[in-house]
Amino acid sequence: MTDVQITIDNKTYAGATQPTIKNFQLSLKANEFVCLVGSSGCGKTTLLNCLSGLDTHYEGDIQVGEQHTTPKIGYIFQNPRLLPWRTVRENIELVLAPNQSPAVIDVLLDFMQLTQSQHEYPERLSVGMNRRVAIIRAFAVNPDLLLMDEPFVSLDPPTARDVRALLLQLWQQRPHTVLFVTHDLREAITLADRLIFLASTPMRVISDIVVPIPRTQRHDETAIESFRQQLLNNYPDIKLLL
Repeated sequence: MTDVQITIDNKTYAGATQPTIKNFQLSLKANEFVCLVGSSGCGKTTLLNCLSGLDTHYEGDIQVGEQHTTPKIGYIFQNPRLLPWRTVRENIELVLAPNQSPAVIDVLLDFMQLTQSQHEYPERLSVGMNRRVAIIRAFAVNPDLLLMDEPFVSLDPPTARDVRALLLQLWQQRPHTVLFVTHDLREAITLADRLIFLASTPMRVISDIVVPIPRTQRHDETAIESFRQQLLNNYPDIKLLL
């Protein structure tokens, strides 16, 4: 069970005339699925990189879980980033801790319908299958925080819908605290407990909205579209972010 507290006082890239992120605060509850929605360049990926430890050049404090512990972070990028010279299974095995049972891989491969492809190389798989491998790799470490940066952006709508459904099923079986970046408002409503809408220069929260649709009804496209229209009508600034 992992709460996340984010405070970034200043994140300015070298040579930039203004900060990308300044005086930014965000809290996530344990096992909460939160979607970040904002225009390109507003700082969403920068925020994820700071959270993951890939970027440490910022002023502020990020607390994942209890103090004085080293959190496990799972990160799913826009590109699956699988090593082409390793098989599906070998790509997943790379992230396991030395004392971690490989049985978790078998469970996740079965869930993601990839057991038959576990000894294939990434180039022999479809884009959607590679996305599923990336999801397995992130879940395999049993992360305290799972970061997802537009992981379905390159998929065609039917494939994205199928992989999104598998992700939700997996997350409901193996809950983690999730921070998910997307430009797709329907996708955000389908997935999230909360929607965080972000404006840029520097990045700031302009709306923090709880999704009221029960998870048992998230497959109902009419309910999703109705809430989307409600958001666009009630928060006109959101249209500028999509």
